[in-house]
Amino acid sequence: MKKLIVSLALGLSLLGIGGMAVAQQPASDPVATEAAASEPAAAPADAAPAPAEAASAAEAPAPTLSTGDTAWMLTSTLLVILMTIPGLALFYGGLARSKNMLSVLIQVFVIFSLITVLWAIYGYSLAFAGGGSFIGTFDKLFLKGITPETLSGTIPEYVFVAFQSTFAAITCALIVGSYAERIKFSAVLLFTVIWFTFSYLPIAHMVWAADGWLFKDGALDFAGGTVVHINAGIAGLVGAYVIGKRIGFGKEAFTPHSLTLTMVGASLLWVGWFGFNAGSALSANGAAGLAFINTILATGAATLSWSAGEALHKGKASMLGAASGAVGGLVAITPAAGFVGPMGSILLGLIAGVVCLWGVGGLKRMLGADDSFDVFGVHGVGGIVGALLTAVFAAPGMGGVKDDAYSIGAQLVIQFKGVGVTIIWSAIVAFIAYKIADLVVGLRPSEEDEREGLDITSHGETAYSK
Repeated sequence: MKKLIVSLALGLSLLGIGGMAVAQQPASDPVATEAAASEPAAAPADAAPAPAEAASAAEAPAPTLSTGDTAWMLTSTLLVILMTIPGLALFYGGLARSKNMLSVLIQVFVIFSLITVLWAIYGYSLAFAGGGSFIGTFDKLFLKGITPETLSGTIPEYVFVAFQSTFAAITCALIVGSYAERIKFSAVLLFTVIWFTFSYLPIAHMVWAADGWLFKDGALDFAGGTVVHINAGIAGLVGAYVIGKRIGFGKEAFTPHSLTLTMVGASLLWVGWFGFNAGSALSANGAAGLAFINTILATGAATLSWSAGEALHKGKASMLGAASGAVGGLVAITPAAGFVGPMGSILLGLIAGVVCLWGVGGLKRMLGADDSFDVFGVHGVGGIVGALLTAVFAAPGMGGVKDDAYSIGAQLVIQFKGVGVTIIWSAIVAFIAYKIADLVVGLRPSEEDEREGLDITSHGETAYSK
């Protein structure tokens, strides 16, 4: 215990060198500048535009296709797909026992397939096609009105649709890690459809759509700290409670069957995350470059702080700990990637690594939930840490991109609101979705099937020949 306290103090004391982040102050706010440049000017409803203003508006160039931006966004979309299949699937698969390896792989694989289809049918429209403060409209149902010539900024709208579909898919797939090894495949699919429709889509709209409640409040979420990680982490924690613990939990050793595959999966996640974070700039520009380097630095820092904390607490640093620390760093930098400077990202990663280590240890024991692969401890906790500290490290005095009028305190209030709304919304929807799935198809397989393993009992095949 003393060693853990020392490790926590060591990580937090690094905040004292926050002054070094001042050297990273950019001359201007590239994200805000680009957003302002792309936002159409609107005259007050009760005032007629002056002739000069009307002429200026008439002469404003229409959005044009950028081949460079398009190429980058196509690449980013491919990288996020790589994060999920095979990255996330292998990361989770290696953590499972060998008798459940294929069940985890197929759950991730089919969820990705299912959500990308639903995204095209109605998800994109409800998330991004206008609407009110909480949800979009059906104006682009079945991608109605979108053609190869339709633009979203400087890229084809089809590319934007594809990019955002991968975010929705990986968010739903992340939840698999919380209920792995003890749920029916049919229940996974039914829960996923309900939760995607009533939790992911409203949160995505509120945070990222121009009409969204949290977006209009000024919430900062560059690539999905609230929309993806807190959202999924809370749904996972609720599932761990509702579904219950695995048979033998606390009595048997649930040892990962292949940390080699877990390391491969973590590495693919890290590579793919460059598309996730840097791609969220939606252009090949300075904001993408900032998000790119921050994704390197925060992840490396979190790996180091987790490993150091683990070594102090347990006497040894583990491969699983290093991989988990990397994922924790990736999660924490996600909402901040385009808003903080490189030194700020290092500090954020150092803090996230230690806090997520506590999340999968002390906090997990306090909660008493069987969160199989620590979805809440890493994604939920890391997402909360990242979302809140974005407000701190985005400040110009900490090397962030915001201007001198920026207030850390005011932004923290907004960030707390976004985190709170996401936690409550996701928890309520997840609880209802699990209960519906239980009533319709049942959540858990029989005790006999669970003991034998879901690979053979649910899918009729095994990952490894004997």
